Amino acid sequence: MRGLYFEEFEVGRVYRHPFTRTVTESDNVLFTSLTMNTQPLHLDHEFAKGTIHGRPLFNSLFTLALVGGFHVLELTFGTTLGNLGYDSVKFPHPVFHGDTLRGETTILDKRESRSRTDSGIVWFEHRGYNQHDELIMVCTRVGLMAKSPEHGGSNPVVPGNQTGEPAAPAAPAPAANEEQ
Repeated sequence: MRGLYFEEFEVGRVYRHPFTRTVTESDNVLFTSLTMNTQPLHLDHEFAKGTIHGRPLFNSLFTLALVGGFHVLELTFGTTLGNLGYDSVKFPHPVFHGDTLRGETTILDKRESRSRTDSGIVWFEHRGYNQHDELIMVCTRVGLMAKSPEHGGSNPVVPGNQTGEPAAPAAPAPAANEEQ
């Protein structure tokens, strides 16, 4: 199983990722401790009672990492050559312990690399939603993606799969006027 090669990305295509994850207090405590972000807003229930939310907020960088990870197996596994950056990251709604998150990705744009003939650059918009379908995160990410061997790239290095076959096709998101 591999992700998509540069030429397989279709600008405008939306992917609804099949994965969901209920986040736990342990996730928040571990991530917050590992990253030394000991903000009482994330860890201290008594402190958080006095805030506008009345309870601890999830560390937003965990949210970014989790939602950003939902796409990997079906879109970029073994075909990403590098993460070039994030053009924007927003958290319009907080995440709390017990929320169940899911993700969607839209391919915003792509172009050939000017310096590497074996790759191209793809702009992704990753969106995360909670169990109430509230938007909890949106970011624009720029990735350096491998081209297929037929287009000047090399075979992806994918553990456990020597065939280089793509992942099962992701189900496209329904159109806005379709039932979900």
